[in-house]
Amino acid sequence: MLTLQGIAVSPGVAIAKAVVLNADDRAVVRESIAVSQVPAEQKRLQAALDASREEVGKQMAATASSLGSELAGIFGFHQGMLADRHLIEQLNQQIKTEKVKAEYAVFSVFSRLADTFLAQDNAFFRERVTDIYDLKRRVLRQFHGRAETSDEATLAAIKTPTILVARDLTPSQTVNLDKTCIRAIVTDLGGRTSHTAILAHALGIPAVVGVADISQTIHSGDTVIVDGNEGVVLVNPDANSLLKYRQLLEREAKAERSRGALRDLPAVTSDGTRFALMTNIEFPDEIPAALEKGAEGVGLFRTEYLFLGNDHEPDEDEQFAAYAMAVKLLGGRPLTIRTLDLGADKQDSAIESLRRIENEPNPFLGCRSIRLCLLDVPLFRTQLRAILRASALGPVRIMFPLISHLSELRQAKMVLSDAMHDLADRGMAFDRHIRIGMMVEVPSAAIQATAFAKEVDFFSIGTNDLVQYTVAVDRGNERVANLYTDAHPAVLHLIKEVIRAANRAKIEVSLCGEMGGNLAFVPLLAGLGLRHFSITPPAIPQVKELIRSVGLERCKRIARKAGSFDTEQEVTAFLHSELEKTALGA
Repeated sequence: MLTLQGIAVSPGVAIAKAVVLNADDRAVVRESIAVSQVPAEQKRLQAALDASREEVGKQMAATASSLGSELAGIFGFHQGMLADRHLIEQLNQQIKTEKVKAEYAVFSVFSRLADTFLAQDNAFFRERVTDIYDLKRRVLRQFHGRAETSDEATLAAIKTPTILVARDLTPSQTVNLDKTCIRAIVTDLGGRTSHTAILAHALGIPAVVGVADISQTIHSGDTVIVDGNEGVVLVNPDANSLLKYRQLLEREAKAERSRGALRDLPAVTSDGTRFALMTNIEFPDEIPAALEKGAEGVGLFRTEYLFLGNDHEPDEDEQFAAYAMAVKLLGGRPLTIRTLDLGADKQDSAIESLRRIENEPNPFLGCRSIRLCLLDVPLFRTQLRAILRASALGPVRIMFPLISHLSELRQAKMVLSDAMHDLADRGMAFDRHIRIGMMVEVPSAAIQATAFAKEVDFFSIGTNDLVQYTVAVDRGNERVANLYTDAHPAVLHLIKEVIRAANRAKIEVSLCGEMGGNLAFVPLLAGLGLRHFSITPPAIPQVKELIRSVGLERCKRIARKAGSFDTEQEVTAFLHSELEKTALGA
């Protein structure tokens, strides 16, 4: 048995035989042409680009129908690239100056573009490489009458439960996967913000990425276990591991059937303590499915995804339309909108201010998130006006991300005040008493939580970044992923102090990171005093079921004991043992 660690990007567990894709990227032979043939080859090129754009348009329509218009927007990047004048000029110029066939020009130019993306320090651009490969393969196929590639043939031949293994998957490949057969995805490359990861999560397919060289390690036909909750992949597992995960799948299937009855019941402990279970979303289209899972509202609307992959910067009306749709779909339930959290691993060249900082030497510690918004005040004020307009339609709250200094928070509130004056001057309605909150996701904010609590109406603990900055680990780097852990005693101490400061100030505190959806941590967080969770929709029924099965006094005992350990290994082992006791009714 071989145990491999990667990055969990879509939750769930699967056991099946592997099918390994060969990653069609064969070199195109350079064929020279006569000068007289150049116009004809350029005409062939244009025809291939036109046909590719038509295909992408159909792909967008199909994705919008199955997954919603916002996720279909991922393919807007593809349409933009195929219409890019600079790229088309490069292709035509190569045909003309080097006197080569159109196929070779496409292969050469797109390959160079992919290398340029891979060389970027910014993870967001590196993760767009699969989009470039996707486009290259799509255009090249036009020259050969849509001849089926070996990967396409392999995918079409899959008719039984399968673990799909690849160096990477393109967005087109991912969105067209047959969910009835593809039980999980494992890739060498990728990160949490790649289009493939986003689509796999939307499709509900467990996925682990960043498992270096796994496509060379696994062979088609190997038995594989994929744990999309923990980012673990077991190749040719032993009998004990197979038994453990099969029992887990059986328990989960049985529990899932019983959780449906919990949807409309409150999340209340066995001794009567009430909890609020909210959800995290990237797009309004996700709200109906979240409500079906029992979400009581949206605790985190990640608005940056309205910008990422877009070919232009959304204006006030476009943003307002998205926020208004979310309010309408929630039907009176609360909506917490986080202002733009762009920069570092999430950039988009359509935003002018990002182009000025894209070569920062250390982007995770640079001009990102609230810092970027305060640098580009017009961009920030436009978003705030759109959010304020939506607040006239239902219960909306504003949340500022990555606050590390009191001065940043006060500046953000001043810009919000300016946005209110703008709308008042225009005679537009908005909630003049809109609640204002902040993310607590850097150690400085957590340590100064008492001071920050005097300035806001609520906290939301963003554990993904809080862990990253506390233990100094890039959570998207597979080489150090083992050091990134929610269970680090220092992280637990900071969370405890933030909750304590919020409770003393009598302001609401929630947690919106992945930690909140990890069942092992739920009793600990409850014992520390947390009463509001904002988690992914699939996690809501499980968290509710767990809350309803435990008492608050037991949660407090778990929190005290977990706080006595010196290492994350001790914390993890203890929390999992307590979770097993709960599952057994102990």
